[in-house]
Amino acid sequence: MSSEEGFSSAITDWLFINSWWLLLPFIMLLVVAAFIVAFVLLLYMISPLISPKPLKLNGAHVVVTGGSSGIGKCIAIECYKQGAFITLVARDEEKLLQAKKEVEKFAINDKQAQEKLGPVDMLVNCAGTSVSGKFEEVEVDRFKKLMEVNYLGSVYPTRAVITTMKERRMGRIMFVSSQAGQIGLFGYTAYSPSKFALRGLAESLQMEIKPYNIYVTVAYPPDTDTPGLAEENKTKPLETKLISETSGVCQPDQVAKIIVRDAVQGNFNSSVGPDGYMLSALTCGMSPVTSITEGLQQIVTMGLFRTIALFYLGSFDSIVRRCMIQREQSKAANKRE
Repeated sequence: MSSEEGFSSAITDWLFINSWWLLLPFIMLLVVAAFIVAFVLLLYMISPLISPKPLKLNGAHVVVTGGSSGIGKCIAIECYKQGAFITLVARDEEKLLQAKKEVEKFAINDKQAQEKLGPVDMLVNCAGTSVSGKFEEVEVDRFKKLMEVNYLGSVYPTRAVITTMKERRMGRIMFVSSQAGQIGLFGYTAYSPSKFALRGLAESLQMEIKPYNIYVTVAYPPDTDTPGLAEENKTKPLETKLISETSGVCQPDQVAKIIVRDAVQGNFNSSVGPDGYMLSALTCGMSPVTSITEGLQQIVTMGLFRTIALFYLGSFDSIVRRCMIQREQSKAANKRE
């Protein structure tokens, strides 16, 4: 073999050896990707094995507080459609009777529920009220009232059913919070804390009652087309209105379907729409997870959603500053006149 052939062979061997080093990162990337795919598939396969067994609504006794209108009434209707026996609780007797008539239109269960409803299988804490306004303009008594209605109004019914649920080793407890219970917004200094409190209650309670096969769901509905929202909009500050308009308004029947589905499945978080899903992932913190799949999704999406949230927060701050400047300019113009 000539020296040129030997030199050429040496170069070929060198390129072959070094080409493996060049391909090594790519090969490792493929191995990691394959491992991730296999891991995700495994999670999807075993996830149903650790998730709660769905609650059958047909023949179940469901109690709905705040059930005379809005989301509460639609939740009652949705459960009734699926064969549940419904107990409505509300303060306004006239609205309550009207809601009862509306719910009964959707009956599919021929049993005589009024003879004996039996123990409560699912409690829906939906009673609530809202006040919006600047912190210094909201009377202190309104802060107290919101905590009494929105927070303690959920504590009392839950205490009434929890002992029996523990004895029966089954049950669902739902707290209807709000997206304002996930993020504090302008104008909700009185309202948001009363809704944030529900999550603290729900997380602590879930840890206590999970061994008894009782599952808690916290629903975070967005602005929903209800009588309560219409009343709130009458006094809502301009900043709050503009911020709220960035996410639109949902229909109560659509919100109710999602909330009931999540409660039946035993999901801790119940969100509506893309914004709601993002907020739930961002604010999950140490909240309970009812499936490995849910936990993995939160891990994967956290960084992206935080980036998107920064743009939202920047937009909200811009709205507040713009309203403040416009208000100051209007005051200055009035003084000149």
